[in-house]
Amino acid sequence: MTTTQAAVSEHDLARALTLVERSVVQRLGEALKAEGATLEEWRVLSFLGDGAGHPMTEVAEVALLTAPTLTKVVDRMVSLNLVLRRVDDADRRRVLVFASERGREALTRWTAAVESEQDHIVTALGAEETALLRTLLHRASRRLG
Repeated sequence: MTTTQAAVSEHDLARALTLVERSVVQRLGEALKAEGATLEEWRVLSFLGDGAGHPMTEVAEVALLTAPTLTKVVDRMVSLNLVLRRVDDADRRRVLVFASERGREALTRWTAAVESEQDHIVTALGAEETALLRTLLHRASRRLG
């Protein structure tokens, strides 16, 4: 490794975070793909799994998706009967998204796949390092966000 490469890899925090994020997302994505799902779909269903309906803006925020991307994801999930859209009775201008019965069943399977892969990630990193990393990332998110 050249001095320039060492300087970039050692001092570029964004790059280091991106490399770890990509690796974790890829691993979770592969586990979900085996279940016929995507990480985005799992994030949406995980939020909707509380049984309450949520406006698209809330779902987008929690699922870390832009509004147009969420619309595409939810359209696909509606076509698969995983989620339902309903007009909000309290505000007829808003549309709420709910997990369907089929969606709740899928969420159980998908969450098991994610948890299994997360267990593999924790094993690879070590439990103490994973706990420390989580703590540091949460702290950084609060301070920077």
